[in-house]
Amino acid sequence: MMDGLTHLPAGTTGASYALMGALVLVGACLQGIGGIGFAMFAAPVAALIFPAMVPGPLLLLGGLVSLMAALREPAAIDWPLARRCIGGRCLGAVLAGGLMWALPPRPLSVAFGVSMLVGVGLGVAGWRVQPTLRNAWVAGTVSGVMGTITSAGAPPLGLLTQMLPGPTIRATIGCIIALGAAASLVMLSVTGLFSLPQLALGLVLFPWVWVGFAVSSRLARRISAGNMRRMLLGLVTVSALAVLGKALVP
Repeated sequence: MMDGLTHLPAGTTGASYALMGALVLVGACLQGIGGIGFAMFAAPVAALIFPAMVPGPLLLLGGLVSLMAALREPAAIDWPLARRCIGGRCLGAVLAGGLMWALPPRPLSVAFGVSMLVGVGLGVAGWRVQPTLRNAWVAGTVSGVMGTITSAGAPPLGLLTQMLPGPTIRATIGCIIALGAAASLVMLSVTGLFSLPQLALGLVLFPWVWVGFAVSSRLARRISAGNMRRMLLGLVTVSALAVLGKALVP
C-alpha cells in the first residue's frame, strides 16, 4: 500500500490519503451535479488539513472535473455565454492585479463575500439574474477578480446561470472553469508554484475525482430544476461564508 503513496507528500499515510480522496470525491460529485462546488467544498478544508493540495493540485483536479462535465453534455454548452464569461474572467484577472496592488486583500474579500450573500438573499426573495450576454461579461469579470483574490471564482457564475436548465449550467460552467483553471496553472508554473511534485499529487488523487463524477452522473438526472437552483444558491452561500471567515478570522 505504501508503495502506491510514493508521489504523496512526506509523512502521508494510507488513512490520510483516504481522507484526501474522500474530500476530492465529494467535491467532484458536487461539481458534477451542480456545475460548481469542487473548490468551494475542497479548498477551505484542504488549506487547513492538507495544505500540500492547495493551490496547484486542487486547481488541476477542479479543472479536470469541470472538463469532464463539459464533455459529458457538450451539446448543452451555451457558447455565446461561455465566450463572454471567459473574456470577463481574463479582464477580471487583470483588474484583480491592480486592486491587489492598490488595496489590502482582506477588505476586498469581505466586500465580495457580502455581495454574494446579498445576491443570494435577493435570489431567495425573487430577484432573478437574466443570463444576457452583457450580464455574462459582468459575471465573468467579477468571477475573475474573485478567483484571483479569494480562489473562489464560481459564485458569480452560479448566480448568472441559476435559471438555465441543469445540463446547460453544468456544461457551460464546466467549460468556463476548465479553461480558467488551465490558464491559472500556466501562471502558477511560470511562478514556480506548480511543478512535478504538485502534478504527481494531483494525478495520484485523480481516481477519486473519477469516482465522484461517476456518482454525480447518476444523481444529476434525478434533480429537478427547482432543486438545482436551491443547490446553487446554497453552494454560493457556503462559499461566501468561507471567504468571509477566511478574511475575518485571524
